[in-house]
Amino acid sequence: MKSIAVYCGASDGARPIYADAARTLARALVDHNIALVYGGGKVGLMGVIADEVLRLGGEATGVIPRALVEREVGHAGLTRLFVVKDMHERKAMMAELSDGFIAMAGGMGTLEELFEMVTWAQLGIHAKPIGLLNTDGFYDGLIGFVRHQQEEGFVRPAHAGLMNVDADAEALVKRLRDAAGMV
Repeated sequence: MKSIAVYCGASDGARPIYADAARTLARALVDHNIALVYGGGKVGLMGVIADEVLRLGGEATGVIPRALVEREVGHAGLTRLFVVKDMHERKAMMAELSDGFIAMAGGMGTLEELFEMVTWAQLGIHAKPIGLLNTDGFYDGLIGFVRHQQEEGFVRPAHAGLMNVDADAEALVKRLRDAAGMV
């Protein structure tokens, strides 16, 4: 596993625990020599994780749509920054550049990116591992809802299990490496 796409907020969130989790995930990625692929912004959790990966000597690749360069303030200090036409191109390029995916705390955009990758895995478009960094129970409601979807017959058990969930960044990175067949 050479790279992981991380989906996360362009906001810091309401509590410092989310930025702390971003820094901890950055450390786990660098410790495992895994490059960060992310949305290319320098604000919010996106900026926190990118800055920390770079500070620790890792690689950070950003993919940002032209329209968001100013709004999300594109990060100028990355290893690589790709400016693309739109969100569709962003998601496709991030998927292509990554060997796995992790969703941290974030808003609607984070969920949209996460569920596109889950749907693609469900449809067999990719077989890359997907993780939820469940910081302080952030994703507990979502996990419960997916369980409800399964109980109601809308999600198959195998598809519900596509998301590896852990509150510990190091453990989650290891789980994704194991799921990808890496030791």
